[in-house]
Amino acid sequence: MLTQFKESVDYIKSRTNVQPTIGIILGTGLGGLVKEIEIIDEIEYKDIPNFPVSTVESHKGKLIFGNLGGKQVVAMQGRFHYYEGYNMKQVTFPVRVMKLLGIQRLFVSNASGGVNPDFEVGEIMIQDDHINMFPEHPLLGKNFDELGPRFPDMSEPYDRKMIEMAKGIAAENNIKVSVGTYLGLTGPTLETPAEYKYVRVIGADAVGMSTVPEVIVARHMSIPCFAISIITDLGVPGKIKEVSLQDVIDVANRQEPKMTLIMRELITRI
Repeated sequence: MLTQFKESVDYIKSRTNVQPTIGIILGTGLGGLVKEIEIIDEIEYKDIPNFPVSTVESHKGKLIFGNLGGKQVVAMQGRFHYYEGYNMKQVTFPVRVMKLLGIQRLFVSNASGGVNPDFEVGEIMIQDDHINMFPEHPLLGKNFDELGPRFPDMSEPYDRKMIEMAKGIAAENNIKVSVGTYLGLTGPTLETPAEYKYVRVIGADAVGMSTVPEVIVARHMSIPCFAISIITDLGVPGKIKEVSLQDVIDVANRQEPKMTLIMRELITRI
């Protein structure tokens, strides 16, 4: 795997001179942050050796290199999911590559279902913790000692300083945000009412199909992480409705400018 990481990195470095310090992973319907980036180079996933290719219709499948908030960044316009048939090492492969490209912080966005009864559709939730319910762990197998320890600490999966800064940015701009715990499941089905109830009972505020694997791998490599969710549907008794992918995208698109503002300002200030 280390050889594969390095092959990917060598190819990317042959295509761009950008040296990113910030890595960004954009979720479903949340690709608008790319519009804020002063784009220097774009590389399609299919051209990068060993890279998976996103199969989700709303994910474009490109690495974007450029400037944002006075920082050089690399953004994944489209991510990989376990439900696409990839194993967890493939799902998290880009995070390893971004680390070897030089990123020092990782920013992640996602669309998720809210199970906190105080949430509304369109709620913006800053993640301060997560629950890993995926059946495969991304650190299973041989440990890459060059990248991180065998038993990484996860007492602070999401960086407390960045969370406080993001809350301050939201308050300055009159943006309502919540802070909560995200639970990761495989999908691709959305949850049944009983499953939503279970997710809430074990301590989550929101549930989705991504983010957790990427953050685990980033923290394995000591990369501070910031993650933000847009609640696109509710798994709360009495508020559960049939939801399509387009419904998720529509809600995400409506709230995306607020999320983009928070992330752009946070990247600028760190």
